[in-house]
Amino acid sequence: MRIPGFIRNNVLLKMTSLNAPVILVRQFISLFIRRVIAENFGESGIFLQGQLRSLIQLLTSFTSLGIFNGIVKYISEYRDDEEKLVALFSTTFVFTVLGSAISTVVLLVWHDDLSHYLFGTYQYGYLIQLIAVLVPFISLQRVFNGVVNGLSQYKKFAKIDLVSYLISSAWIIICLFQENFDGVLIGIAVTPMIQLIILLWVFMGVLRQYLHFKKLRFKAPMAKLFLAFSMMSFFSTVILSTVEIEIRNLILRRISESEAGIWSAMLDLSKNYMAFSTILFTMYVIPKFAVVHGRLQFFKEMGLVYRTILPIFGLGMIVVYFFRGFIIDLIFPGFDSMSALFKWQLIGDFIRLIGMVMSYYFIARKLVYYFVITEILSVGLFYVFAHYFIDIYGVEGVVIGHMIRYIVYVVVVFLMVWHYLTQQAKQKNVPQ
Repeated sequence: MRIPGFIRNNVLLKMTSLNAPVILVRQFISLFIRRVIAENFGESGIFLQGQLRSLIQLLTSFTSLGIFNGIVKYISEYRDDEEKLVALFSTTFVFTVLGSAISTVVLLVWHDDLSHYLFGTYQYGYLIQLIAVLVPFISLQRVFNGVVNGLSQYKKFAKIDLVSYLISSAWIIICLFQENFDGVLIGIAVTPMIQLIILLWVFMGVLRQYLHFKKLRFKAPMAKLFLAFSMMSFFSTVILSTVEIEIRNLILRRISESEAGIWSAMLDLSKNYMAFSTILFTMYVIPKFAVVHGRLQFFKEMGLVYRTILPIFGLGMIVVYFFRGFIIDLIFPGFDSMSALFKWQLIGDFIRLIGMVMSYYFIARKLVYYFVITEILSVGLFYVFAHYFIDIYGVEGVVIGHMIRYIVYVVVVFLMVWHYLTQQAKQKNVPQ
């Protein structure tokens, strides 16, 4: 089917149209899996798989020492400079080896303690050991995804994402119908390895064009540049995942495992519809913002993203809110108390979307100080508000805290972006 002309002429809309079917299929399968877990294993099952997914998310960033966005930025800038590409990938190799080695040792040595912390039992120590073995696959999958995103190969990436997700989901669904919850958790754990295999199968030719394996050295000439991205990723992904794990444990301690599962279900649903924006922003916004100079260009590009994406997301969120009862019955049967969480979660996510566009400028321009300050603020406020409101409103207090922290976040990010662009204009006489 041909893409309409007005979409072909707008890169962002073109990416939206190409990724939308993939995201919809992923959402359908993901939510179907959640339904079967909810039916067969209840809130406890949703809680356990939520903890595991947060751990995988944490490792996805840490095993490569958080250089994903650095790869996206520099591959787009150096794609025609072989010497710089060798320096880029040699540094990537060093960071990946170090991050993977540290992660593997920690997981192997403290597998029982981590199992107890994450799942409240020592019985999943074997799962932590399995993940330790899978660490190299997790890190390589992240690195090669960065290369694909940096080259803006969004059409092929959409196919990779869909095929790999279908394969891993098939395994999980088979285990679900056999009521084998351990198999479900193993399926979640091996998903990055499946994604890596499919990615290499589709993209090996492109990777060889830019990644000259024989020229790689165990040196890190771009270490200082990458350290900035490592620090940013540490605060945006590693600490956020840790806070999510801790908040589930907080709900578990102060209320119940059932309520921890309710919040995990709400968070899962949120991550499903927010996944589209994350992929889109990584593949479009970072490469664009990397070459934007001055307030005029920045606000022009930001305006394009807002005009294209916000109305779509806003309408979608309104539909989700008014059909929340139907969604709960369809995906999380028996999770009726989840209905009260929708309003605060959806408002918070929409405000988050507004802030994400601006914050990606910090990543694209490697503005470590600005990014770290805003991320510390965001994660810190969420943790504090969750602790405070949970005693007043129960699990609903967690999503109220989620909304309030993003209101503060958007204001602070806007002020910091404005301040930076104003200072740059004064120093370099960049047109405003």
